[in-house]
Amino acid sequence: MDVFDELLRNVRGRSSLFGRSVLYPPWSLRFTDGAYLTLCAPLRGGGWIVPDGGEPRRLGLGDVAIVRGPEPFAFTDDPDPRHLARVREVHCGEVVGGPDTSVRAEVAAPTVLMAGAYDVRSEVPQRLLRVLPRVAVVPETEDCSAMRDYLEGQLCAERPGRQIVLDRLLDWLLVCSLRDWFDRPEAASPSWYRALADDAVGPALRAMHEEPDRPWTTAALAARAGVSRTTLAKRFTELVGQGPVAYLTEWRMTLAADLLSRPDLTVAAVARRVGYADAFGFSAAFKRVQGASPTAYRHALAPAPEEAGAPTG
Repeated sequence: MDVFDELLRNVRGRSSLFGRSVLYPPWSLRFTDGAYLTLCAPLRGGGWIVPDGGEPRRLGLGDVAIVRGPEPFAFTDDPDPRHLARVREVHCGEVVGGPDTSVRAEVAAPTVLMAGAYDVRSEVPQRLLRVLPRVAVVPETEDCSAMRDYLEGQLCAERPGRQIVLDRLLDWLLVCSLRDWFDRPEAASPSWYRALADDAVGPALRAMHEEPDRPWTTAALAARAGVSRTTLAKRFTELVGQGPVAYLTEWRMTLAADLLSRPDLTVAAVARRVGYADAFGFSAAFKRVQGASPTAYRHALAPAPEEAGAPTG
């Protein structure tokens, strides 16, 4: 199993398209969704990403910006603070277009923006996403360039299943952009992510992610990697910053945190799924890693009564 695939498998856009927003200067849009991640990609033109309290970042045609929330940020044609004072607050579900575009098209070239919001609450993908900077700008790649015209065509289309197609295309763009970002030299990728390329540590990491419920020991993981126990323990600690068993425990507790959000699973069932024969040992490990017992953690995940009873439409 590809560890990167597993971490991002359940990250999905939520009716995510900001739409084919045709923007004529001067313009400043302030995104206030409060999303964990927002993906911004100019299909034409470009602009500046300005996070609240942060430095402006240029976003050109073909570039992709991954903005970590939940704090608001602006997308503007001019990052001057005096210009930003006239900002318009928007959400990713809105479509913004300049009035009388047939006339204004003769005056200034438009910028066309696509954006999607991701409300990532699961612990598993956050192992990767929490190390992102406030704004990560990924320069244009061949894959993204080839898809740009197709994406804009889908934005304009009014065909059955349009939103599903757009959401999945945006998910594809997010995963490709994250992969390209973590391959860049300036990216502060997690130590375990870099260790996946190691001949000894990589197989051990993949084994733990493929079968977290298996009773792994350092010796068993070393056998899977084809090295001695001493070699694996030393190399793993050097690259990851902790031993194999400690890493395995943290990974199991990350999985358990997401499983506890499922009301159909008892604490004992969750324990078995992450490799613990009894709930007592699992509860002790979970509290040590997560800072709360499984039961307390589950109660904290439950929605407030007014939120649970709120209409969903």
